[in-house]
Amino acid sequence: MHGRRLPASFRDPSGFVFEEDGVLKRQVNSSYRPSYDLLASSGLLAALTEARLLVDHREAAPDEAEARGAYKILVPERIPFVSYPYEWSFGALKDAALATLRVQSTALDHGMSLRDASAYNVQFVHGLPVLIDTLSFEAYEDGAPWIAYSQFCRHFLAPLALMSMRDIRLGAMSRLFIDGIPLDLAAGLLPGRTRLRPALQIHLHAHAKSQSRHASRGVARNDVKGRFSLKAFRGLIDSLEGAIRSLEWDPAGTWVDYYAEAEHYSEEAFVAKQRLVRTHLEATRPRVVWDLGANTGLFSRLAQETGAFTVSFDIDPGAVEANYQRMRSEGDTSVLPLVLDLTNPSPGIGWANRERATIAERGPADLCLALALVHHLAIGGNVPLPQVAEEFARLGNMLVIEFVPKGDPKVDVLLSSREDIFDDYTREGFERAFGESFEIVAADDVPETKRTMYLMRARSQGSTLEASEQRDEQRENERGSDEP
Repeated sequence: MHGRRLPASFRDPSGFVFEEDGVLKRQVNSSYRPSYDLLASSGLLAALTEARLLVDHREAAPDEAEARGAYKILVPERIPFVSYPYEWSFGALKDAALATLRVQSTALDHGMSLRDASAYNVQFVHGLPVLIDTLSFEAYEDGAPWIAYSQFCRHFLAPLALMSMRDIRLGAMSRLFIDGIPLDLAAGLLPGRTRLRPALQIHLHAHAKSQSRHASRGVARNDVKGRFSLKAFRGLIDSLEGAIRSLEWDPAGTWVDYYAEAEHYSEEAFVAKQRLVRTHLEATRPRVVWDLGANTGLFSRLAQETGAFTVSFDIDPGAVEANYQRMRSEGDTSVLPLVLDLTNPSPGIGWANRERATIAERGPADLCLALALVHHLAIGGNVPLPQVAEEFARLGNMLVIEFVPKGDPKVDVLLSSREDIFDDYTREGFERAFGESFEIVAADDVPETKRTMYLMRARSQGSTLEASEQRDEQRENERGSDEP
């Protein structure tokens, strides 16, 4: 194996993921051979792939299996953007949980079971949650409990219950606990009324107490063998599904109606803003767009209409949830709404801070949109304009950015409760600061406003952009040869 092993792929002795010549591959170790053969021969692999519950893959030629102990090399479908549970909206996490349970139920139909139920094993592909770990299955053992039950509750049920029943912002706790929110902590934070809901009482409150008792007694998996019938197993899955489906959250937030209540724009100005953004998108034709501060995704969909896969970031969970629900209802396949605070973005976490990548490590995007955003960072967040520019240049090769000056109603609101210490926050100061990191390609006034729309090219990204174009060309060649 001559490729680079991914930093996040080291825990499973059954195999690992590596990258070779820009192509992601998964090695199946010889130790997993019986389970992999059963996955294929039982019909489970075909059933899950056809149902779009498991990422598609092809098997590589035998001579590509060069690492010692390799049984097979798989080439999976490329994930357009790797996201993490703490970045998902409530609805996305809920859909991922239900997809995991569907996978488990289907596995039981074919004599197999999931041996782990980590939320990190799910990614969103073509707008749908898909299991990406082909090595998560084992033969079903008659009478054995679901070994992944506790992990499912930590990764899915606990955060969803906290988000639904306590506070939506508690979804961020998944960032603190890489193997899921501890059940005793979740049970302690949930309101007392959750004990009156049978599923939450069983799977969270009683489960947490049971874990504590068993931990002190050292109860092993095999100690309960023979007590858990297949019928009970299916009943458990049905109960968990009912618990997940019963959890709801109304995305009523500060920014959900931002565009509907856009009193800072006349209809003509708003149409002109959309036209300017579309013009820049059509001129640059990016493959991947990151919409930073996307709100409910109106401009993300402009990018989608020009053929770009668009990651639609926003700090407000309500706006992201509304964006996600629209994506699902309209069947969008190339918009991915995610929660992101640019002043405190997703860091590198896990072992050696490398298991889960930072936002910048997952880029750069071909183009970033930063519309009505800079004043929130520079004035609301006290981030100097040169640092904003430097970070945007790390995130994307091209930039469509809207400058909102003092005197605009939205900036006046930010300044109304604080001292104006932002002497450089002028159009001239903005162009000077961004001119260090970007070449200004175009600047257009937005009619009937004091705002300006810019198209910029990152000065340091020439080689990066060329490399991105080379990767795109390589992927096109791969598709032409039936590679994912």
